[in-house]
Amino acid sequence: MWTYEKPDNLVEWWEESEKKFRDNVLFWVHNDSGTLDPIRYGEIGRRIKNARGGLAKLGVEKGDSVGIISANRPEWAVLAFAAYGRNARYIPMYEKELIGTWKYIIQDSGIKFLLVSSAAIYDMVKDFPKEIPTLENIYVIESEGENSLAALEKMGQADPVAPVVPHYDDIAVLIYTSGTTGAPKGVLLSHGNLTYCSRAGYNIYPELNETQIGLSMLPWAHSYALSGELNNWIQFGGSMGFMRDVTTLAEDLQRVRPTYLISVPRVFNKIYDGMHAKMEEAGGLKKKLFDAACETAKKKRERSENGRPGFFLNMKHALLDKLVFSKIRDAMGGRVTGALTASAAMNKEIALFFYDIGIPIYDCYGLTETAPAVSMNSPDAWKIGSVGKVLAGQKVVIDPSIVEEGATDGEILVYGPNVMKGYHNKPQETAEVIMPDGAFRTGDRGMFDEEGFLWITGRVKEQYKLSNGKYVFPAVIEEEIKLLPNVANATIYGDGKPYNVCMVIPDFEVAARWADKNGVSAKPEDLIANKTFTDMIENEIMQHLRKTFGGYEIPKRFLFLKEDFTVENGMLTQTMKLKRREVIKNYKNEIEAMYG
Repeated sequence: MWTYEKPDNLVEWWEESEKKFRDNVLFWVHNDSGTLDPIRYGEIGRRIKNARGGLAKLGVEKGDSVGIISANRPEWAVLAFAAYGRNARYIPMYEKELIGTWKYIIQDSGIKFLLVSSAAIYDMVKDFPKEIPTLENIYVIESEGENSLAALEKMGQADPVAPVVPHYDDIAVLIYTSGTTGAPKGVLLSHGNLTYCSRAGYNIYPELNETQIGLSMLPWAHSYALSGELNNWIQFGGSMGFMRDVTTLAEDLQRVRPTYLISVPRVFNKIYDGMHAKMEEAGGLKKKLFDAACETAKKKRERSENGRPGFFLNMKHALLDKLVFSKIRDAMGGRVTGALTASAAMNKEIALFFYDIGIPIYDCYGLTETAPAVSMNSPDAWKIGSVGKVLAGQKVVIDPSIVEEGATDGEILVYGPNVMKGYHNKPQETAEVIMPDGAFRTGDRGMFDEEGFLWITGRVKEQYKLSNGKYVFPAVIEEEIKLLPNVANATIYGDGKPYNVCMVIPDFEVAARWADKNGVSAKPEDLIANKTFTDMIENEIMQHLRKTFGGYEIPKRFLFLKEDFTVENGMLTQTMKLKRREVIKNYKNEIEAMYG
């Protein structure tokens, strides 16, 4: 039904790029001296060839499953393309994951060969073969022993094999969903799904070329980073460095000095909040210059939309840009010219701020099940607040049958060469989301405007009704609350209740400055018990929401928490999406008390 442009598989995808960009740097790797070591396409190609031979020696054949538990690193890519070259299925797993989840995925997908990053992880999984008969070999990246990746590559170097070229319909990866709404499901993505997605996105970004440098922040174990970053960068010969940890982001931006970023709104929200909090604290001339730069950039943008800004406005903007905005860009490495973001809605005010400082952020939309890209903003077709236009080769329709009467939106249905083959071992769940005519039911609500831009209006499963019959879309309200400098995170609840309540995690870095000025303890547990502090934030939230939302949407009660929602405590997915069920379940008693 769908046609796929060549190369339509990831084996030839890699080989074509290796031949063209052999001497280009693909990865910049941190070393102990605080600098970066280059690894070129040709070197990665040699290692892929050797690892492929090693997998063949261990009996990995077409349809077998090869797994990895590792953060992003060159060896992740080496094993991936080696597995594709055996026409095997690649199953990536996160390092920061529950052991039980690893075990479930390894068993469910039937992994035959598993590579883990460290001896610590090996110790946690070494006994899995006793209970999982398909698991025959476990090898380690950071090791020199017989079961090291180096040993596998040496084995393959001694007995090389030619790559098997897969059909575009053959399964390339099983990506297990993050489980925001239940147990993980293995999404079957084909070679055609993945090559189509990376190519379709690249085609609308003409500035992407072999001079581009990325900073890898999101896990390749998720389809967004896999298609949008790794596979995408390879096709045009770009290079990338790695973020070591979220706590080292500022330093890694300085080391790698990326030109383009693939990220999620949470990263830009943090930069925005930190910048504004710093200006508020500095006060004086510094704050006045910052405010003047923001106001001048806003005027220039608005006048540019309606004509020409004028000589004096351009001159004033250029001066303030040099004095203020250039320093913000320098803090991000000094070379970032644009960014893609997905996974959650980008706040319009924050998006405009980054545009004004010279770093446009393009909102995109997709799901793991669509490999993932469905629609994207781009330099030539961009509307802030939307998620862009549907990529060429796909068809998206809006189904109004599942929403309330009188609504102007509906469920987003996707047809295209990017739609998954189904959920592994789950025919019933597959039938629930893939219709007989091939449409994928996204579960997201949306609408098109008159120019063909897609707008996300909510999540079908997350919307709820208050006891007065009014519908609430919590994520939209939460994003507005998180815009406030004093708030790090927030969750809205009110399903079947008379009013909404809100769980708030203050930004304790910002709060520490407030505590110092007011002569009170800055400990999180003391701050959330301080009524002056919590009343201030409650008032800020309500005043802010009244600008946009109806009275029934504004929360009436608040619960202040000292611990943020994180991947580690099970409240966020690996791509920073809220696990709403887990949050509500964890704070069930406290939520009910707010309705007491």
